[in-house]
Amino acid sequence: MATSELTELELAIEKIIDIFITCAGKEGRKGTLSTSEFKELVQLHLPNLMKDVPSLEEKMSELDVNNDEELRFGEFWRLIGELAKTMRREKMGKK
Repeated sequence: MATSELTELELAIEKIIDIFITCAGKEGRKGTLSTSEFKELVQLHLPNLMKDVPSLEEKMSELDVNNDEELRFGEFWRLIGELAKTMRREKMGKK
């Protein structure tokens, strides 16, 4: 990483990565989210944005493109993109 101070956006990306790494290192393969790690991450860090998701198991299955029952960072990043799109629509007044 560069030695200069990070911008707000860079800090936000770094925070997402740090949270993923922290949650993904607890069980199963290091660097991937198991079902229980995914649930914990959502409950601790995305409770408001994911409150209307009826089944976290189904959401994880939808994100798990290689069907290995774990989420790699790229698969998790898809969720961040979906949530960001929803937030942008709401801020722009388009639901």
